[in-house]
Amino acid sequence: MNVKASSVKNTDITAKPKKKKSEFRLFRENLPITLLALPAVIYMFIFKYVPLYGLILPFKDYKLSKGVWGSPWCGLENFKFIAGNEQILIAVRNTILYNFVWIFLGLVITIAVALLLFEMSAKSVKVYQTAIYLPYYISWVIAAYAFSAFLDMDNGVINKMIVAFGGEPVLWYNDPKYWPYILTIAHIWKGFGSGSVIYYAALMGIDGELFEAAKIDGASKLKQIWYISLPSIKTTVVMLTILNIGKIFYGDFGLFYNFTFNSPLLYSTTDIVDTYVFRALTNLGDISLSATVGFVQSMLGFILVMSTNLITKKIDKNSALF
Repeated sequence: MNVKASSVKNTDITAKPKKKKSEFRLFRENLPITLLALPAVIYMFIFKYVPLYGLILPFKDYKLSKGVWGSPWCGLENFKFIAGNEQILIAVRNTILYNFVWIFLGLVITIAVALLLFEMSAKSVKVYQTAIYLPYYISWVIAAYAFSAFLDMDNGVINKMIVAFGGEPVLWYNDPKYWPYILTIAHIWKGFGSGSVIYYAALMGIDGELFEAAKIDGASKLKQIWYISLPSIKTTVVMLTILNIGKIFYGDFGLFYNFTFNSPLLYSTTDIVDTYVFRALTNLGDISLSATVGFVQSMLGFILVMSTNLITKKIDKNSALF
């Protein structure tokens, strides 16, 4: 017994620990995966990291002949100009108000559509899901001309119906008061299909035994939705809402520019930060001003995401992004 014990101790002492793999060997083993990710890494580096040097443009009076580094510094003059420019403030107001309304309406409509899809059979879901998702792939240019068939003053369907009932035709493209409603309808029409698919996928992950138990207990369909479906997708709802709040200072450029045909008569209700920046570049050629507005957009969006996530984390840690 002593001999065996000593032999075991000797083998334990003389046993060599396993060598850790060197970094080069790990790199060589993972080379195929690294090469597979290389195009995405190059894309991110060129289009996301290289342009970061442009962050100095908001603090410079950019001159094309002198370049980025040769142009003189102007301090906070561009930011002061933004703070005192009434047109920019109107664009910011419109951007925030539209996004607030769209976040709320989009949330209600997409969840409602997802719940309706969840109650359908598998065959019906495929048909309706395809139908409601189709507008997402339609360009705003095509959608703008399609909607103009309804809004045209002389030949539009809506004006013809108004005249048929004894009313006067409406100059839709000259009166800005109608466009908050028109743009909201167009935005919801194009986006509710893609949003509902996300919530529908979350609903599909719910354990079916929960609904069976609720039916046995006599719960109605509305109670099943209220106490099972909605709580189960709460995390998804909060996460997507936080991301949407982070983009509250950004607007859908294609919608506001193409859908309104960039009509100056509608700027009071259709001008947003993105369209203002575009005009500043194309009409004024002021690159520093455009960069300043973009810089402010990014910083405010970052602050909103962080603060919203912090508040969410204090209320419910499981629903926060990080």
